[in-house]
Amino acid sequence: MKVILNADVKGVGKKGDVVNVSDGYARNFLFPRNLAIEATEGSLRQVQAQKAMEEQKKKEELQKAKELAKKISELTVELTVKAGENGKLFGSITSKDIAEQLKKQHGIEIDKKKIELDDAIKMAGVYNVEIKVYPEVSAKLKVNIKAQ
Repeated sequence: MKVILNADVKGVGKKGDVVNVSDGYARNFLFPRNLAIEATEGSLRQVQAQKAMEEQKKKEELQKAKELAKKISELTVELTVKAGENGKLFGSITSKDIAEQLKKQHGIEIDKKKIELDDAIKMAGVYNVEIKVYPEVSAKLKVNIKAQ
């Protein structure tokens, strides 16, 4: 019997997949738990329409992410912190500090987890920091650390 899965079922398939299972498994396990529906012409068309809408939504999100990445690449974030001799900072600059300053100075809200720093910044200077805007889209943000 062909069924369309409403949820991920271990060993059978993922949500939205059309799979062939035994009649007993479908009637006694999948249907009572609302894990699947029978694959009729109407339900197949409905699943195809839903997948097309999800694909369109992903394209729009990707386009917005590319625009945001372009905008971020053109910006510079400036931080002024206390420093000792030779530009060595008291403390360090973390991704949280960069995210807060990006929001304060330019109004762009980015999660600190998306800002990739190898190590915390401990010296004054200009740094290029990578920001993961979307799974395939990243941008380089220029961060200028000034000693006070």
